[in-house]
Amino acid sequence: MAGIMSLTLGNGPLAKPPRGSLNFDLGAAAPAHVLYLHEVPQRIRGRFAGQTVVDTRRAMLLHETGLLPQWYVPLEDVRQDLIERTDHTTHCPFKGDASYWTLRVGDRVAGNTIWGYENPKPECPPLAGLVAFYFDRLDAWFEEDEPVLGHPRDPFHRVDVRRTSRHVVVRAGGQTVADSRRALALFETGLPTRYYLPASDVRMAALRSSTTTTVCPYKGVATYHDVCVGDTVYPDAAWSYHEPLAEARAVGGLLSFLGEGIEVTVDGEPG
Repeated sequence: MAGIMSLTLGNGPLAKPPRGSLNFDLGAAAPAHVLYLHEVPQRIRGRFAGQTVVDTRRAMLLHETGLLPQWYVPLEDVRQDLIERTDHTTHCPFKGDASYWTLRVGDRVAGNTIWGYENPKPECPPLAGLVAFYFDRLDAWFEEDEPVLGHPRDPFHRVDVRRTSRHVVVRAGGQTVADSRRALALFETGLPTRYYLPASDVRMAALRSSTTTTVCPYKGVATYHDVCVGDTVYPDAAWSYHEPLAEARAVGGLLSFLGEGIEVTVDGEPG
């Protein structure tokens, strides 16, 4: 399943509410809406209609309460011949008034795809001179030469996979569809532990391929299966990563389960 987690989203330490305990009152010390901007060491590139429209070694990453991290790049590192300023504006109570640009390459146009705060509010991090893109309106993004999927990757987010001999049982409607002592446990920042099982420990006859896919910037593209028990179908209740990204490579081809009517127990306890 695609994970959505960052410093300021989900149950990260700067989210609302945070997870964990501190030796001071974060609610009193920090504003209700947190903005945190820091440098990105990687070269960032974006492509649209066969053209590299942004190429920078000076990107910044903005973390903001309730939102996914967002790259901001110097406007001068964007192809000036491919962008047109528009009259569109929006207002953010925490950052100020945003100006917009349309991206045009030949016959392809992405309207109001780029925005920037030319005169950000005084309490805002230094965003003047920087612009951001709607990530999914470009055809491809790269950190150095590696594709980035879904949204900018958060350097404070991590995925760890560990072998485990714990007894993992999956039931659908009370019937066992998987039973394993050879699972891999996937630990991902701010998300519940997920257990990935080898196909030989799964009743594969109970699985039916689904057309659903999801994208995770940290694990890759997941493909799904419906779980079928008798006349009952549990849609998209199993998924796997056939070509996972580096952090999740160990779970490639293994199956994990989640969904309404699906029960996962680990050593007899809800997992």
